[in-house]
Amino acid sequence: MGKKLRQQRRGRGSNAYTKLPNTFDIDPSYPSDRDSQMVCEVVRLFNHTGHYAPLMEVLYSDFTTGFMIAPEGIRVGDKVHVNGAVEGLGSVASLAVIPDGTPVYNVESSPGDGGRYARGPGSSCTIMLHEGANATLQLPSKQTIMLNATCRAQLGVVAGGGMSDQPIMKAGKNHYINHARNRLWPVNRGVKMNPVDHPFGGKQHHKGKSSMTSRNAPPGRKVGHIAARRVGRKKRA
Repeated sequence: MGKKLRQQRRGRGSNAYTKLPNTFDIDPSYPSDRDSQMVCEVVRLFNHTGHYAPLMEVLYSDFTTGFMIAPEGIRVGDKVHVNGAVEGLGSVASLAVIPDGTPVYNVESSPGDGGRYARGPGSSCTIMLHEGANATLQLPSKQTIMLNATCRAQLGVVAGGGMSDQPIMKAGKNHYINHARNRLWPVNRGVKMNPVDHPFGGKQHHKGKSSMTSRNAPPGRKVGHIAARRVGRKKRA
């Protein structure tokens, strides 16, 4: 008797597919108030299960606390400006007031979304050009994008760079790295399975049948291109 498909097992909600408690309970987004200028102090630097990059806990002037992604070189006791002066590592400011050539991270893709670009360890964007109401940035992938200049970003480079350079000597370590972030590992291809385990299995190293699948197919067959409009190569004009 074969095993259930991956999506079938995920729907059952077993321990392998259940997130650990307190995994994603911290959101390092910016304060929702975009107009008020605040100065906060870094009170703690720590690693969190649901994030690859180190986080910092900050204390605002109204004695409320929040969390942000920590930059390289930040220390406990440093001051972080929010919506104010463009100075200090980790400070939050709009792209319009940040000079060209400044490395930034946790950049918003649209004003008010809390940060989307350059959030991984050791990553940063570079402001290339200001043009009217827009700003051009170079992403860590060297691709350039144009964003609204009112989008906010943090000054500096994300801490934790070089984390991925350390070799993973055992498969068990990779298992726990992914399990802490509620990710299944390893993920095997269907063509590598036995016929009783997957519709594409059977030692052929290819699917052996069409991968187009009806949207109304039963759960044991609903794999491949589900309700695809078309498959195959497009004809060149």
